[in-house]
Amino acid sequence: MTVKPIILDVDTGVDDALAIAYAVRSPEIELLGLTTTFGNITVEEATRNSLVVLEKLGRSDVPVHEGSTRPLVRTKEAYPRHIHGEHGLGSATFSAPAKSKSPLGAVDFIIETVHSRKNEVTLVCVGPLTNLAHVVRRDPEIARLVGRVVIMGGAARRPGNVSEYAEANIFSDPEAADIVFRSGLPITLVGLDVTMQTLLPMSSLPAWREKDAELGGFFADMTEFYIRFYEDAYPGIGGCGLHDPLAIGVVVKPELVETEPMHLAVELAGEQLARTREVPGERPNVDVCVKVDASGFLAHFLGRVI
Repeated sequence: MTVKPIILDVDTGVDDALAIAYAVRSPEIELLGLTTTFGNITVEEATRNSLVVLEKLGRSDVPVHEGSTRPLVRTKEAYPRHIHGEHGLGSATFSAPAKSKSPLGAVDFIIETVHSRKNEVTLVCVGPLTNLAHVVRRDPEIARLVGRVVIMGGAARRPGNVSEYAEANIFSDPEAADIVFRSGLPITLVGLDVTMQTLLPMSSLPAWREKDAELGGFFADMTEFYIRFYEDAYPGIGGCGLHDPLAIGVVVKPELVETEPMHLAVELAGEQLARTREVPGERPNVDVCVKVDASGFLAHFLGRVI
């Protein structure tokens, strides 16, 4: 078995927390650290939540490096607390984490780690791409030193989820996404084209509570809030999208998805702001996930997360 070293860049709301658990429970992954950003919640809350989740999982040894507080050029005025809960972890209750964040910032950590392990590290980014854009701006050489970049974001051939055109992570900082897509980084995009097919049903949660009353109960309370949002927003959908966990699934089991090389551009103004638009005839800059073995992924995820 090949073990892949990864850095997981998060804005820890509910599906980020599930992705952290999936990564921690996957022996194919060496989790080098978490980096945090604003997005679902403030960066300070994302850092706290990341520390809480790691502590619950018994992995407080994994360092958490705090990153971007705001988009590159825009302002962040509101956070989707109706989706992820007031504190970002649904209706789960928790105490302040015992461990503190690392003194090393997210951008420095990414640059130092990639340089120390050339062509080995996979960056998995499941929030706004602001940290990665700062990395590229500071050290463009990263594009040839990183092993792979797996991004949960965008919607190449289907509507968005914050507008008709835009997906939430790209919408949170479209300028950052534009920099990343134009950087030459080896990118695999795990977007709404596939993640909206990976639905976790409410019926999965009782087994978590039964298996582990404390840990399973924490994750079930967290996830139930998220599923109820999906049921209200998309009546009859049958569960919540496992957006961020699928990005981990693509690292662990690449055969779960089919990809297609495309040239994607990010719209930076107008009605289609933050759209990840396919540009035919241009040299591909992204491998876009276009098909997913949804049932196979769900079974694999459920077999590991709790």
